[in-house]
Amino acid sequence: MRYAQRLQQRIEKTGSRLCVGLDPRPVSGGANAAYDFLKEVIEETADQAAAFKPNMAYFEAMGIKGIKVLEDLLEDMPDEVPVILDAKRSDIGETQKYYAKGYFENWNVDAVTLNPFLGYDSIEPFLDWPGKGIYLLAVTSNAGTADFQQQQLADGRSVFELVPALGARAEEEGRDTDVGYVVGLTNAADVLAKMPDAPLLVPGLGAQGGSLDALANAGRSAPDVINVSRGILYADDDRSFAERAEYWADVIAAGYTA
Repeated sequence: MRYAQRLQQRIEKTGSRLCVGLDPRPVSGGANAAYDFLKEVIEETADQAAAFKPNMAYFEAMGIKGIKVLEDLLEDMPDEVPVILDAKRSDIGETQKYYAKGYFENWNVDAVTLNPFLGYDSIEPFLDWPGKGIYLLAVTSNAGTADFQQQQLADGRSVFELVPALGARAEEEGRDTDVGYVVGLTNAADVLAKMPDAPLLVPGLGAQGGSLDALANAGRSAPDVINVSRGILYADDDRSFAERAEYWADVIAAGYTA
């Protein structure tokens, strides 16, 4: 089964497009405490999760022990929930080959985020993995998208519009890996109409202030997922992780009309 099909089945089963971001801030007790914390988050939110998205940076910040925490969590993930590793890797093809092997073979994650701005040959090592997916950064949720991603080219297009051409090429070549895109909600208003109907990973809802208005009535059929991290892990309220996940899943369902 292809990645996009599996993700679509998960969305249909749960009625949720919520991607639960796993971004562990440094805590007293170190890596062991981080593992216990995230294990509880995963167990409580699994019923509402269309996907889980561990962010490599937060684990790397804990050193080797943090990487071990991530490895242990990946082994314990519910089999029915796809895992998107947020790594944003970008390097020459030979190096990318080993990133792909590490993530898809050794860690067996379902998808990974990549920075595509080194070109097609830099994503190619990730394209021949049956059942896997990649998400290419197109328009991210930070203000710096104006510096490069949304700069206008001489032909009137924006730089980010070059990114879907890489996915189109992979599809034309019949590659085994599904290609999706990262589009931040905070910058999505004028972007979605220029993106293909391929899987989107959408950050920016909640603490970053993004609005679902851009997705409402967009007529998309792809298995898009909307990420919430801080709003579930670190909300300043008395709700459980499960209650927060249910709340955000309902918010997304109400704001997203496919």
